[in-house]
Amino acid sequence: MSEEHSNAGGEFEREPVPESARMGNGKFWGMYAGEHAAGTEFMIGPLFLAAGASLSDLLLGLLLGNLLAVLTWRFLVVPIAMAKRLTLYYQLERIAGGSLVKFYNLVNGLLFCFLAGAMVTVSASAVGVPFDISFDVPENFFGLSNPSFTLLVVIVGAVITAVAAGGYERVARFANIAAPWMIAVFACCGIVSLSQMGATNATALSEGKFWSDAIAFVQEKNGPGTFSFWQIVVFAWLCNGAMHFGMSDLTIFRFAKSKSSGWAPAIGMFLGHYMAWIAAALLLAALIKLQPELVVGDDGKVTANPGLLAYQAVGWTGIICVVIAGWTT
Repeated sequence: MSEEHSNAGGEFEREPVPESARMGNGKFWGMYAGEHAAGTEFMIGPLFLAAGASLSDLLLGLLLGNLLAVLTWRFLVVPIAMAKRLTLYYQLERIAGGSLVKFYNLVNGLLFCFLAGAMVTVSASAVGVPFDISFDVPENFFGLSNPSFTLLVVIVGAVITAVAAGGYERVARFANIAAPWMIAVFACCGIVSLSQMGATNATALSEGKFWSDAIAFVQEKNGPGTFSFWQIVVFAWLCNGAMHFGMSDLTIFRFAKSKSSGWAPAIGMFLGHYMAWIAAALLLAALIKLQPELVVGDDGKVTANPGLLAYQAVGWTGIICVVIAGWTT
């Protein structure tokens, strides 16, 4: 294979990443902030509330679970990635042959298609809120939503694809620019939600009545449920298990100049999977208190539209945040 083909796009898919192509810590911090402060946080956060998790269990469980995830990246993935500096796919090919890699690529590709589809749909749902274009559940598994929403998905998906097709360098640059702003918007969503519910002092926060009232409302509509401290810990730890335990991020960290880059997932875990999940849950709690009719679907159950949640809290800024969060993931 020619060097030009092997190094297409600067990805070094079939050889170790050379010294000249290795990147400093900043690239990784920005990328992980962008990847894990994502549109799906607006979906995952409310699930904790809907499942009946207490506020104290959520705060402490996510803290421990995300810490375990960061340690797994730093002390399991990074040493292996820097020892060989090869992609996971090429290492599998060298160990087990091309047939296994083709099968792995097929399965992994399908999984990432579902992830990409979820991101595009979340972003499109946000774009549709101001224009009163909503996602309608298709009648069959392979069906499409209504024509207007389908067109939105095509447009948003095309933009996301254009960004991703540029390779690692373009995605990292885009994430570095977008991540600080997105994280600030997530924080604002949580602060605004607390203000809307009147939880503006230490007493109101410690009592957490706004949280228990929201759980009671959801469970009245959706049925009872519980989500314990250890379930939260394991969920947070394994939420990105394919990336750390599954070694997919070998492909990313083979570009690292030093092992200290392995701490970069911390910004994604604690600002994305901690702060953003909690902020998104607070968005749902606030909407339940202020306009409960907006979160009850036609089937009488509570649903969380990420675009609607963000729009009700911070307006168009929330819409743009959901869209950009989908892009960076």
